[in-house]
Amino acid sequence: MHAMDVMTTDVITVGRDMAIQDLAKLLAERGISGVPVVDSSGALVGVISEGDLLHRAEIGTAHRHRERRRSWWLDDFASVLARDYVKSHGRTVSDLMTRDVVSVAEETDLADVAALLEAKRIKRVPVVRDGKIVGIISRANIVRAVGATKGTASREGENDDRSVRARLLGELGGEEWAKVWPEDVIVREGVVHFWLSDDEPEAKRQALRVAAETIAGVRGVEEHLLRAPAYPAF
Repeated sequence: MHAMDVMTTDVITVGRDMAIQDLAKLLAERGISGVPVVDSSGALVGVISEGDLLHRAEIGTAHRHRERRRSWWLDDFASVLARDYVKSHGRTVSDLMTRDVVSVAEETDLADVAALLEAKRIKRVPVVRDGKIVGIISRANIVRAVGATKGTASREGENDDRSVRARLLGELGGEEWAKVWPEDVIVREGVVHFWLSDDEPEAKRQALRVAAETIAGVRGVEEHLLRAPAYPAF
């Protein structure tokens, strides 16, 4: 399998000039932990995550550095202080974002993606085409891909699976009732795997099955139910 087979394609991005407060609201409202940063042409220029917002002067969480004795490494320590100051006082995404972005291509083998996530100790990586972002692949995407396998490695039929997935997503995209994220649909060896919340209406689940069964090449449909998030009562 490749990055394109499991990646999230509906990617939320932000611009470099977005205010930090607006970014924080976006992350909280969308329930996401980070976003790619793009320029006016849509080219990927950085990434920013909730970790970049942890130490902020506004809420009193800025780093507290103990007084250091003068030494030969004073200049290095001054650089650390300067970077921390920018992190805690910067006003726009451009001030806080990581510019040295690790990315992969759509055709990158899933094994290479997994190795990259592990080696870099990151949770997600942008997928780019000609410098512009076309998707995001995360550890969760890879875990779901594992759940869609039968425990044996096979590369036969990958192109057919990709074609089936593309046609199915195209079919669902034209239906108002079919609110399904692309990353929640994986096709493996002709079997369509839907990852659905356990509070989804039965009618919708049945319609998804019927839609999948109308696609040529589909050999079966499997549902993987995820527990719906529990919201505290006020």
